[in-house]
Amino acid sequence: MKRNILRSIPAVLMLVFSGCTTIPPKDYTAFRQSKPRSILVLPPINETTEVGASYSLLTTTTHPLCELGYYVMPVAVVDQYMKENGLSVPAEMHQAPMAKLHEVFGADAVLYITVTQYGSKYQVFASNVVVAAKARLVDCRSGVTLWEGTAQAVNSGQSGLIEALVTQVLNKLMDQAHMVAAMASYQLLTTPTQGLLKGPRHLEYGKD
Repeated sequence: MKRNILRSIPAVLMLVFSGCTTIPPKDYTAFRQSKPRSILVLPPINETTEVGASYSLLTTTTHPLCELGYYVMPVAVVDQYMKENGLSVPAEMHQAPMAKLHEVFGADAVLYITVTQYGSKYQVFASNVVVAAKARLVDCRSGVTLWEGTAQAVNSGQSGLIEALVTQVLNKLMDQAHMVAAMASYQLLTTPTQGLLKGPRHLEYGKD
């Protein structure tokens, strides 16, 4: 079931963005020159009040990056290694020297993510689940920023008072925010002309 949901996300996003105003494509000059093959994703910095926001979003990044054709360092292994070496929170991990990250993990690039919104916003007759994040991809070898992006995914519902109360309870029980986090990751990383270029393991590599 979870796999089917993840597979449907790109199609849903394409439908959503097809009706939006055209956004100028990003400048991928540095990205094309770097040609990263492997990506290290550090646990996101959490700017929200939701304690689990950082690791919820972290667990949703591997799938879209692999679909794009990149080798992704196992996020759980990276997190554990950093903690064992004295970097206990994401903010400290983001300060680790890139040369050291390249030496230890062998990654070509590091993905730094910050969660800016996460969770449910309730009104009298509506319940919205919002996840927003910003990110940048940096070349480990040169320190050059290859890409920067932002995304916001919203699961909104309009209903009567009783339905809104029921929706609040269901959102808590089913962790709707985590599913919206997966949507935000796909939007952030795979949106054409805004996300990352396709990697070397993708059949369309070099054709973006």
